[in-house]
Amino acid sequence: MSSASLRPGSLVLYKIHPAIVSSVADKIEIQLAGGKSKRVRDKDVTLLHPGPLNSLGALDAGEASIEEAWELLEGEEVGLPELAEFLYGEFSPATAWGTWEILQDGLYFEGGPGQIRRRSGEAVRAERDARDSKQRAETEWAEFLQRVDAGALQDEDRKRLAEVERVALGASEHSRILAAFEVPENAEAAHRFLVRCGYWDAHQNPWPARSRVPLGPLEIGVPELADEPRRDLTHLEAWAIDDAGNQDPDDAISIEDDRLWVHVADVAALVRPDGHIDLAARERSANLYLPERIHTMLPEPVTHRLGLGLAEQSPALSFGFSFDGQKVRDIEVVPSWVRVTRASYDEIDARMHEQPFATISRITDAYRAQRLQRGAARLDLPEVSVRVVDGEVVIRPLPKLASRDMVTDAMLMAGEAAARFAQANAIAIPYATQPSPDEVRQPEGLAEMYAYRRLFKPSRASLEPEPHFGLGLDMYTRATSPLRRYADLIVHQQLRAFVLDRATLSADEVLARTAALDSAGAMIRRAERQSNLHWKLVHLNRNPAWQGEAVVVALEDRRSMVIVPELALETRIRLSPDHVLGQTLQLAVREVDVPAQTVYFRPID
Repeated sequence: MSSASLRPGSLVLYKIHPAIVSSVADKIEIQLAGGKSKRVRDKDVTLLHPGPLNSLGALDAGEASIEEAWELLEGEEVGLPELAEFLYGEFSPATAWGTWEILQDGLYFEGGPGQIRRRSGEAVRAERDARDSKQRAETEWAEFLQRVDAGALQDEDRKRLAEVERVALGASEHSRILAAFEVPENAEAAHRFLVRCGYWDAHQNPWPARSRVPLGPLEIGVPELADEPRRDLTHLEAWAIDDAGNQDPDDAISIEDDRLWVHVADVAALVRPDGHIDLAARERSANLYLPERIHTMLPEPVTHRLGLGLAEQSPALSFGFSFDGQKVRDIEVVPSWVRVTRASYDEIDARMHEQPFATISRITDAYRAQRLQRGAARLDLPEVSVRVVDGEVVIRPLPKLASRDMVTDAMLMAGEAAARFAQANAIAIPYATQPSPDEVRQPEGLAEMYAYRRLFKPSRASLEPEPHFGLGLDMYTRATSPLRRYADLIVHQQLRAFVLDRATLSADEVLARTAALDSAGAMIRRAERQSNLHWKLVHLNRNPAWQGEAVVVALEDRRSMVIVPELALETRIRLSPDHVLGQTLQLAVREVDVPAQTVYFRPID
C-alpha cells in the first residue's frame, strides 16, 4: 500500500493486531495496544479504515448479523467496507475491525480485505461440526485431567492412561498426559504418576516388561512321547530334592553301589531342534522366576508330562558315573524310565545320616573337597527366597543345608560327566567356562566374600572345554535343567541324538544357537534381580518399623556398603569413622522409594 493512502488516525492491521497510525513520513509510526509505539514500513501494515480513530479501546462493534450477511452475499464478492455494511449497517473503525475478526474466524467468509467471498453451506456445516467436535474433545480432555489429578478414574480413563504406562514400561518416550502435568517423561516418573492417580497399585512390578523379556504362556501343541528304547532304571530309588513348593522338578539322584546316577527330565524327547517349541524356547532362553509367578520357556504341558515324580514313572536322560577322587569316570548317558520320590531340602536334611543319603553325601563331599582344593571359592553370601502369596510378600532366608550341598555337587558331577562324554565323542555342545581372577583367595566372612566376588570374571559359553574357575572344574557344561534353561536343552538334544545313533548338530549350528542366549539371558537375570529387589522394597514400605542387622562389607569415600542378611539386600549407608569391615550394625528403615528402587536406613543403638 502507498503511504499516501494512510493518515494519522487510520486503523491498520499490523501482523494480526490492530494499530492506529500516529504519523506518516519515510516510515509509518503506529500505536499498538498498551500504548506501545513502533516505526514500520508501509508494506508492513494493511489499511482497514481511514479513521479517524483515537483509541483502540473504541473497537467494540457490538452484535453482527453474520448469518443474514452470509445469505445476502450468495454469489457475490465484496470488500471489507461492503461486508461491514452487511454485518453492522455501517462502516466505521469499530465495524471494520469486527468485520476483519469475522473474516479471520473463517467459518462463514474467506478471502482478503479487498475480495471477500461467502463459504458454501456444506463448508460451513463441516467447519461447524469440526469445531463442535474439537470443543467436546477439549472439554473431555479437561475433565479427564481433573479426574486424573483427583485420582478418581473412570473405566474409559484407563485406555487413555495406557500411553503413560508405555512410558513407565520403557516402551515409549513421550506422553501428552505427562506433559500436561509437567511430569518428566521417563519410566520412574511415569511409575510414580500411575500409582498416584490410581492406575497402578502401589506394589506394581514394572521390571519384567521393562526388561523386554517375553511374558505369558506359550500356546503351542505338544507332541506325544515317542515309543523309543529306554533303560529300565525303576529299580533304583530316585529322589528329586528341591525347595518346598517347587513346580518343575527336572533332576533326581540315585546310588547304585558306588555309582551315582543323576536323572534329568528328558525334554529333548519332546523338543526337537528347530521345531516350533524349540524356536519359542530359544527366544525365551530360560524360565523367568518372579516372586509373583513363573514364566516358563516351554509350554506347561511339557513340564506336566516330563517333570520327575509327577507320574508313577518318568522318562529321563540318565547320567551314570563314578568318582575316582580326581574326576568323574565310567560315564554312561542313557534314555531311561525312573521312579522318583519328591522331597524338600528340609525333609532330606533331617535324614542325611540315613541311606541312601549318607552314601551319596560321602561321594559329593569328596567331590566338593577336590573342587575346593583346585581353587573353587565357596561364597556363602546370604540368599533368600522372595515370594508373593495372596498379595503378601514372603521373604525366607535359604539356610546352608547339607542336603542342598549334596544336591548341588551331584548336579555339578552330572555337568562334568556330560562335558567329558561330549569331549570323548566329539559332540559339539556349549561348555560353561570361567577364567581365573587376577588374585585367587579363600575368603572368610561376608566382607572378604563380597570383595572376592567383585574380582570374578564373567563365565561364558565355549565350544571348547576349558576350565571353570568358580566351580574348580577342568571342564563343565550345564545339563541338569533342560526344563528351565535352553543351553541345557541344547546339550540334551546333542547327547540324546548321539546315544540313539542319530545326526547331531554341527559346531556352527550349536554356536548359532548359543550366540543369541547371552543377551536374552542378561535380560532375564536383570528382570529377576530387579523384581526381587522391588518386592523387598515393597515389604519394607509396608513395614516402616522394620529393624534388623547389617554387616559392613566395603568402605567407600562417603558411604559404607552393607549387606542385610535377613533380606539378602546390598545397600549403602552414611559412612561413619567407627565403621570397620565385618562390623555388625543395627539398622532401621528411614525411607523407601519403590519406583527408584532405593531404600535409606539409619543406624540405631
